[in-house]
Amino acid sequence: MIKLPKILKYFLTFFVAIFIVNLSLENYYSKNQPEWGVTFSSRYAKYLKLDWQETFKRMLEETGVKRLRLPLYWEDIEKEESNFSFTDADFMLSLAEAKGIKVIAVLGIKQPRWPECHMPAWVKKLTVDQRQEKALKFIKEVVQRYKNNPAIAGWQVENEPLLPFGENCDKADRNFLKKEVELVRGLSDKKIIMTDSGELGTWIASMSLSDIFGTTVYRRVYDKWFGYVSYPIPAYFYTIKSAFIRQFFAPENEKTIIVELQAEPWLAGGKFVSTEEQSRLFSLKDFKTYIRYAQKTGFDETYLWGAEWWYFMAQNGHPEYLNFAKTLF
Repeated sequence: MIKLPKILKYFLTFFVAIFIVNLSLENYYSKNQPEWGVTFSSRYAKYLKLDWQETFKRMLEETGVKRLRLPLYWEDIEKEESNFSFTDADFMLSLAEAKGIKVIAVLGIKQPRWPECHMPAWVKKLTVDQRQEKALKFIKEVVQRYKNNPAIAGWQVENEPLLPFGENCDKADRNFLKKEVELVRGLSDKKIIMTDSGELGTWIASMSLSDIFGTTVYRRVYDKWFGYVSYPIPAYFYTIKSAFIRQFFAPENEKTIIVELQAEPWLAGGKFVSTEEQSRLFSLKDFKTYIRYAQKTGFDETYLWGAEWWYFMAQNGHPEYLNFAKTLF
């Protein structure tokens, strides 16, 4: 009989335990059917050279989606100081309301889609303190306008605000983040959602400040040193992390949702490549695999990241992504 070194026995025991936990949780959650939603960015649709309004209407009609996460971009609403235009936001929210769709409205400077920090040109010239003061004023205008809108189910305050990722972003400021949350709570009784990176964030601050916590879930990303890499993280990692943080740091937080599930390719350095290359980087098989992965986390609400891309690909000879997405809602 082979006698194993003690340290090797410990490692084997650890990995066998992890395998058993993984197997049991996957069996438990594999049939979970969360409520599927999507994030829709008018700015990204424009970047893809889509008619964003037509794409938005088609998405609502063709998919039957009942949950939306909508960025409300400061640079679109207040292009000139104190001159607010809600035309685009009104368009999307009125359609959502007519179809009985529940909306998470994203507030603040840091919003979904690159360059992450979205602000008008006039704001960029200000000091950090001045910029924060203007951001609070902007948030107040938005919340006061829509606080009684029945389509809005909750307010997401900033997007991954403590993750040092983005272009021309100010240093993360927890005190300012608390001011934003306190402002919104004082204006509206709708739920507060805050988000963090599923793989890189600690979740503690975002979860403790919010009613509902939203994690991102990305499976294959690009790193400048290693190229394309897949996170070696089992689905139950998010489940256990959520339970641990809530138990010890954020007992008043109600639940965790997946606020961004990768459903499009991660493009290296944001560089746009051919549709054929994009379909290679993110295949239909990947899409289906990521959906099953999200189911195994056990979270009951998941927002897909890539709806605009599905329509772009369908317009360019690859309707398979959109066709599959339609089967989910």
